Amino acid sequence: MKFAAVCGSGLGSSFMVEMNINTVLKDLGVNDVEVSHYDMGSASADLADVFFVGIDLADSATHLGEVIVLDSIIDMDELKEKVQAVCVEKGLL
Repeated sequence: MKFAAVCGSGLGSSFMVEMNINTVLKDLGVNDVEVSHYDMGSASADLADVFFVGIDLADSATHLGEVIVLDSIIDMDELKEKVQAVCVEKGLL
């Protein structure tokens, strides 16, 4: 299973979300998910199973397939809730 964080430039914010997703997955005891980050211009549906984007990019990310929209990319509680829901949906938990 592959998760990806996507932001406008592919630098700071998507890398931060990637690290935070890894932290959440570790806390949940989920080990079989690969997490990466991309900028919107280079992200494509074949790069991951689930994409996490900030609400500001939601309209630009519809081509990616399964997209989880984060109201706040710095809210760890929201991220944990949404990552956990995806893990349950995908049978990882």
